Amino acid sequence: MSQPHAPYGPLYETPQGPWHAYGQVGRHGEYGEPVRGQAYAQPYGAHYDSPEPSDPYGEYAGYEGYAAAQEPGPEPEPDGPVPPAAPPVAPSGGRAAARKAAAGSRGRGRPGRLGRPGRPVPRPDALRRLLPQALVVAFLAGGTSAFVAHDKAVRLSVDGTPRTLHTFADDVGELLEDEGLKVGAHDIVAPSPHEQLANGDEIAVRYGRPLSLELDGSQRRVWTTARTVDGALDQLGVRAEGAYLSVSRGARIARRGLDLSVRTERGVTFVADGREHTVRTNAATVEEALHEAGIELTGDDTTSVALDGFPRDGQVIKVMRITGGQKVEEERIPYDTVRREDASLNKGTEVVERQGRPGLRRTTYRLRTVNGVEEKPKRIGTEVVRRPQTRIVKVGTKPMPRSVAGADHLNWGGLAQCESGGRPDAVDPSGTYGGLYQFDTQTWRRLGGSGRPQDASGAEQTFRAKKLYVDRGASPWPHCGRRLTR
Repeated sequence: MSQPHAPYGPLYETPQGPWHAYGQVGRHGEYGEPVRGQAYAQPYGAHYDSPEPSDPYGEYAGYEGYAAAQEPGPEPEPDGPVPPAAPPVAPSGGRAAARKAAAGSRGRGRPGRLGRPGRPVPRPDALRRLLPQALVVAFLAGGTSAFVAHDKAVRLSVDGTPRTLHTFADDVGELLEDEGLKVGAHDIVAPSPHEQLANGDEIAVRYGRPLSLELDGSQRRVWTTARTVDGALDQLGVRAEGAYLSVSRGARIARRGLDLSVRTERGVTFVADGREHTVRTNAATVEEALHEAGIELTGDDTTSVALDGFPRDGQVIKVMRITGGQKVEEERIPYDTVRREDASLNKGTEVVERQGRPGLRRTTYRLRTVNGVEEKPKRIGTEVVRRPQTRIVKVGTKPMPRSVAGADHLNWGGLAQCESGGRPDAVDPSGTYGGLYQFDTQTWRRLGGSGRPQDASGAEQTFRAKKLYVDRGASPWPHCGRRLTR
């Protein structure tokens, strides 16, 4: 085998053998056997392949392509001055666009070739024409090496799903932007978006998920980056052992969130019938916890906390055994008196037109004994059994006559002085007789008087005394009657 020879560039050792910049060195001639596509597969891959005959790095970069494109002969003279080469133009769109353009240029095209087995080896003058093109290749290869130096292999994990990628981004924020990943205030990015990137870095993105959490009867809205209910409970510090969960602990939490109800296990003590009963429960109500403690309520029995209330950890709840009944009481309702004027009656005269009658009210009370202690009766209902009847009294407005035929000439002042000392409101010690002339109530009313005689005026009392004299003479006053004629 002939010794490998590399007149246009260094040799590159690969698993397939030594590779020259323009082909593989072999036994077919001084320049080896050119192989299509391998010229730039090592070390630059397919960056410089081109389908055009004029591209020295593509299909015609090898011997076969070049021989087909040009025949040996003198170089044509230029018609005028040769313009200087245009400087490279950076892609528009900033640093990110430049990175994409650079990455895109590395992935295009196919490797070229110099020839195929059985074809004539190119002549020296043809190889001389290839030399300037090889220099251009070397120049471009150096620029690509600069881009490769900025290329970084990083590991990106999004919600626990990792992948390895290559990037030209300078920091974490640019990497996320290039990957189209948007993060918000409730999301976690580690390292932070402002951290610089280096080859081999690991970046983690965890998206926040909203939880509508009802914890032990209290409703609130929280955020978590956990992807499962179990992870969220651990992240929020919620004790899940023995707890009631509205969904399973292994359930996944979608990005849109989840409604979750949690009732942790609590210790509740019931005091019933003189004994304490402590239970561990995740019940939603006191009534549920009471059943778990094996305590039954009968009749009017109740608890110190409402049965539909939420039992708290460490809470002591008393069971109240209630017995009792009812009692009914009746009471009189007093009647009213209505006084109506009557012009047919003499002034000072009152006549009862309708007697009054009291009403009757019935009230019901509840009697209760709590754990053997009687409570104050509580009124639970009132009923009017009979309404009261109003008393109606007619009051005379007709002027009172001052004279009574056959009695006006008598000494009424002397009689009054003897009976009562001349006092209209006088009452005897027994309370039976009253007024100037010491009428009893029955006689007074028979004479047309109303109420008590001692409450009437002196003129009315004298008028009725005269009527009594005309009817019965001086007999109503057995001791003082003789004064009438003196």
